Amino acid sequence: MKIETGTRKFTKPLYLESGRILEPYEIAYTTYGKLNSDKSNVIVVTHALTGSHEPVKSENSRFFNSGWWDALIGDGKAIDTEKYFVIVTNVLGSIFGSTSPISPITRGSSTLYRYKFPVITVRDIVRAQHIFFQTFGIRRVKAIVGGSMGGMQGLQFGIDFPNFAEKIIAISATGATQPWTIAFNKVTAEAIKRDPDFKNGNYDIEEIKKSGLNGLAIGRMAGHISYLSHSSMQKKFGRDYLRGDGKFDINGRYQVESYLQYNGDKFSKNFDPLSYLYLSKAVNMFNLSSGYDSMEEAYSRLKSELLLLSFSGDMMFQSKESEIVAENFRKVRKGELVKHIEIDSDYGHDAFLVEFDKFEHYIKNEL
Repeated sequence: MKIETGTRKFTKPLYLESGRILEPYEIAYTTYGKLNSDKSNVIVVTHALTGSHEPVKSENSRFFNSGWWDALIGDGKAIDTEKYFVIVTNVLGSIFGSTSPISPITRGSSTLYRYKFPVITVRDIVRAQHIFFQTFGIRRVKAIVGGSMGGMQGLQFGIDFPNFAEKIIAISATGATQPWTIAFNKVTAEAIKRDPDFKNGNYDIEEIKKSGLNGLAIGRMAGHISYLSHSSMQKKFGRDYLRGDGKFDINGRYQVESYLQYNGDKFSKNFDPLSYLYLSKAVNMFNLSSGYDSMEEAYSRLKSELLLLSFSGDMMFQSKESEIVAENFRKVRKGELVKHIEIDSDYGHDAFLVEFDKFEHYIKNEL
């Protein structure tokens, strides 16, 4: 499988939904497979909030979370790189190569954006991606496939750029972020901001990479609970106590406590606190109808075939939210373009990163 990585720089201003301008900016990307002569075999894969543009782990992988869709992308797999040219960009605001809050305000400057970075939305992210694809001469793609915030991006493409994708597969997504998810994101945001080492966004970046940020670690623990479910935690951990920890030691831990602590600490050393604040804000603000006069005006723009995949045990973006999206398209007579399939699962929101055997055939069949 041919793999290429790179970064593209843009000097023309990107006009944001907030009314602010971002210029210049950069977008990091990875491609898999070969682009055919008429550029008709392109599949765009979009990543989730803390994902990267390296869904397939290779010998040159650079990030702690590389390989998040190893099971789906590759030669002969559901997203078959022998047939398709797969392109994945790192979203604006993320720390894996694209312009983010810890990027220099101007090229060559030692002054970083930090809190001067503009609030970005999923629409802004998609608009930047659309500009990016044009630098490859790509005007239309076979499909857009993504989960969670990646699914949001696919839906936004379908509304804002209705002629861009032949098909959209949105997994574990929503048409508008609901209070449950906003609440969990608030816990993480407050844990970050109230950590004295955050220093109102002026923390030492290298120190964070070395030691992590307690606020981000604690917030990630809370977030991780929302990614799983009661049932998946019961199966994974039960009430097992950590070997070596005293049962009557106040610091003794159950397996589930050790798991959350390990993942929180690891994450806080590998992801940036400001980036987390900005991207979770983008998730919170997501509403597919935003910027249009009505839901009907927004949803009536769809021209792509849309497959919505949801998981019955997902508490973060519940299956009924995908059904509401499908129903909204039916209301504006776009129902013939839309399918919603609820997948039986008790794993939780992270099923789209784990239970590949339950949904990979849907992707393969759709493509």
